[in-house]
Amino acid sequence: MRVIVLGSGTSQGVPVIACNCNVCQSENPKDKRLRCSIYIEVEGVHLVVDTGPDFRAQMLRENIQHLDAVLFTHEHKDHLAGLDDIRAFNFKKGGQPMNIFATEQVQQALKREFSYVFSDYKYPGVPELNVHTIKNENFIVEGVEVQPIDLLHYKMPVKGFRIKDFAYITDTNYISEEEKKKLLNLDVLILDALRKEKHISHFTLSEALEIIKELKPKKAYLTHISHLMGQHDEVNQELPDGVELAYDGLEVSL
Repeated sequence: MRVIVLGSGTSQGVPVIACNCNVCQSENPKDKRLRCSIYIEVEGVHLVVDTGPDFRAQMLRENIQHLDAVLFTHEHKDHLAGLDDIRAFNFKKGGQPMNIFATEQVQQALKREFSYVFSDYKYPGVPELNVHTIKNENFIVEGVEVQPIDLLHYKMPVKGFRIKDFAYITDTNYISEEEKKKLLNLDVLILDALRKEKHISHFTLSEALEIIKELKPKKAYLTHISHLMGQHDEVNQELPDGVELAYDGLEVSL
């Protein structure tokens, strides 16, 4: 399995528009963070989790040539705004629809945001989708088993995903004890950690480290990072063994 962090930033990205803090002004490329997303290649199947506003740029940067499906965690704009650009993969596959996996709540948001995609009378060239509903049960994508993880993003239901011994958990500040059982015995965990100060809907750095300590993955990376977290290299020096900040373009092999 190969995982690429397409984006490791929070909803505003880093640098933040018009911000002059030392993180936003940093020349370290690891302090430049697009909106949160990952690419997974497993058993010849190519997946993306979330299509944020930077989806097009991420696909071009990583030279992604094939995409079989998109999994959505939740309906916030920074996780679905780039859906229109899956058209490129429709065209490459001769008009074949893209498989989309989303909860009913996310599907409602997609229909609001991209009403033209779901219209009975479609304009030529709009994205073509096959929409599959995610519930709290395992599902199959092109022969690959995916286990959804139920999370809360303040009061909003969010899905994390486990594939084999890898799990991706973003935009949450609550994982129930029952759902934590799905996250045991991981080789790699990528986990939400927005900043050091308390936040209403995201894990802080210290909260994320407590979850990692409890779940004991062999390796953990932190994502959905705000400019308020601090500079990448400085924060990394503060982290325990086996834990690092993710960064855009990070590639993990399992």
